[in-house]
Formats: sequence, structure tokens, C-alpha cells
Amino acid sequence: MYDRSALHNAARNLGDRRPVDLATRLGVARNTAWRLWNGTTAPSAALAAVVEEHYGVSARQLVTKAPAVGSVKRAAV
Repeated sequence: MYDRSALHNAARNLGDRRPVDLATRLGVARNTAWRLWNGTTAPSAALAAVVEEHYGVSARQLVTKAPAVGSVKRAAV
């Protein structure tokens, strides 16, 4: 699961407050930066490496292990 809060915090520490700032710093398309900033997509391995290079946020901090499918408890109907 992608957690964008780590990216937001690191970006804000460097003065990046909008997706376009992220696009400029990382050298990616604005639509890619927008999806990453808003959490609609998780970063690829290559993009996670670029994020770590520029913001110091590791892939492990960006993406956490999703719970196993069978471990989700469902309410009784």
C-alpha cells in the first residue's frame, strides 16, 4: 500500500508544495507527479529510486506491505 504522507512531508521540507513542484524536482510528467502526490498510483521501482535520491524517502517508507487477503475481518451481515 502506498503511503503518500512520507513523500508530502519530505517535499514540504524542501519547499515543494504542489504536484508541479514534484514533477520539476523529479523530472517526471506533471500527470505522473499529480497521481503520485494524490495517491492514485504507487511509484514504480525506478520512480521510488528517484524519490529517494531527491527527497531521502526510501521505497520502504513509501510502500508498505498490504495485509494478507484472508486476514481482513469482515462484519457479519
